[in-house]
Amino acid sequence: MTESDVVRVDMHVKVLDERVVRRAKERGLDALVYAPHFTRLPAIEATAERYSDEELAVIPAREVFTGDWRNRQHVLALGLDEPVPDFITLEGAMAEFRRQDAAVLVPHPGFLNVSLGESSIRQYRDTIDAVETYNPKLTRRGNRRARTVAVRQNLSPFASSYAHLPTTVGEAWTALNGDAVGDDVTAASIVAALKAGADRRIDHRSGLTHRRSRIAEQAHLVWENTWGKIDRVFLSGTEPTHPRHIAYDGAFDDIAAY
Repeated sequence: MTESDVVRVDMHVKVLDERVVRRAKERGLDALVYAPHFTRLPAIEATAERYSDEELAVIPAREVFTGDWRNRQHVLALGLDEPVPDFITLEGAMAEFRRQDAAVLVPHPGFLNVSLGESSIRQYRDTIDAVETYNPKLTRRGNRRARTVAVRQNLSPFASSYAHLPTTVGEAWTALNGDAVGDDVTAASIVAALKAGADRRIDHRSGLTHRRSRIAEQAHLVWENTWGKIDRVFLSGTEPTHPRHIAYDGAFDDIAAY
């Protein structure tokens, strides 16, 4: 694939504003997958639509936290038609993704206690469409391990900046075959290409700037996971994406982890 034949997608970002859009365009991206933490799908969709234009498609997605806080396995779903909460069983989440015919991606596999391990990936490999093989937050060893898992399980790779900071957007991307996506880059065309296993290339920036971005994201990860923030955000039952929140009207009570 040549550069003119690909659609460049940063497959997972947590931030979205005018600065993020400007940076994405400067770095030659055609699309961003926007999946902020603990935000319900309708809000994500509204924000994605607000920042999409003819130059950059913003794809709404959900990184669902399955399981409980001590063993939360993250799964990234694109193409959802209905909201799916966090803190439900992995089995229940996968069943819901299949029902909605979503594209199912595994972000940062094997990372700490927030990821699917290879045994879970093997168990659900018929539902999973791709495994992340490059993430700036991971060490070189972690990214090598992720590539090995994807190869062993015969699953397509993807890369993302996993940007929690605006400056990280576009540090890594997935270059999808343009013919598989089509002329109109939309959520539907990206989801279809991922589910079809479209040809792709995994790319990322390099050099000192990239290294600084990786260090900044790793430092942000430490801050994000302090116990003080956990106490403020998690497990009260009132979070917007808690399965027992009134917004879900009890639909997920039978598979809720809390």
